Amino acid sequence: MSSPSPALAYRLEAARAVVHDASRLAMSMRPPPGGPVATQKSAQDWLTETDGAVEAFIASRMKTLFPEDGFQGEEGGVARSGQLRWVVDPIDGTSNYARGRSRWCVSLGLLDGDEPVAGVIEAPALNEVYTALRGAGAFLNGKPIHASPVKDPASAMIEMGWSNRVPKPVFMEKIDAIMKLGAMPRSGGSGALALADVACGRLDGYIEIVINLWDVAAALPLLAEAGARVSPFLRDGGLTGAATILAANPHIAETLSQAVNIPLA
Repeated sequence: MSSPSPALAYRLEAARAVVHDASRLAMSMRPPPGGPVATQKSAQDWLTETDGAVEAFIASRMKTLFPEDGFQGEEGGVARSGQLRWVVDPIDGTSNYARGRSRWCVSLGLLDGDEPVAGVIEAPALNEVYTALRGAGAFLNGKPIHASPVKDPASAMIEMGWSNRVPKPVFMEKIDAIMKLGAMPRSGGSGALALADVACGRLDGYIEIVINLWDVAAALPLLAEAGARVSPFLRDGGLTGAATILAANPHIAETLSQAVNIPLA
């Protein structure tokens, strides 16, 4: 394992503090349990007041701390360009957040050019913080994490994200392939947390046919450092638009990849 860059290590620590404060802001604005407190961008695609507030908070803090770094947000797009670029999803799992549920997170990743190098994912309602830095490992609440050791697909748990941008037959085809392997399908409503679950072994795989950079930027370093296998999301268009992602533990990755016809890197 190569030694991490001191500059990147410093940025990760700063990002962890900023995300923690942003998570506290999100918790203070969290709706009570019930019907969604949000506006609907499209079918099952929600936007809350908190999304904008948290993104603006993080954007302001990161500009002050690292004015030379680029910044990209889900709501605001690319605000600044730079070799190092922060990518934020202010609330990943907005449909859960809008109903007062707990499975949502604040996600902040760092890219060096087109390479994911660091990430912070905080799920404050779950009291969990994931961090990763290239060459320094992946962690959950400060403890090292690794991809699952499960080798038998019939013992595996696979999550697949749903999107209204995916035709129903395509979605059903992939779900059917997962079930034919004997794996247990799941859907939790947060792509970033699903990928983090693959990194820490709670899931054996995750698939999303259409997903964006801000959903995965912080999780990609987690997956790499935890030993998971991942499809070439960035190479396949994820840097500039939506793309498909598959992440899995290394023991079932090839089998799952072939079953759902999504190539690995």
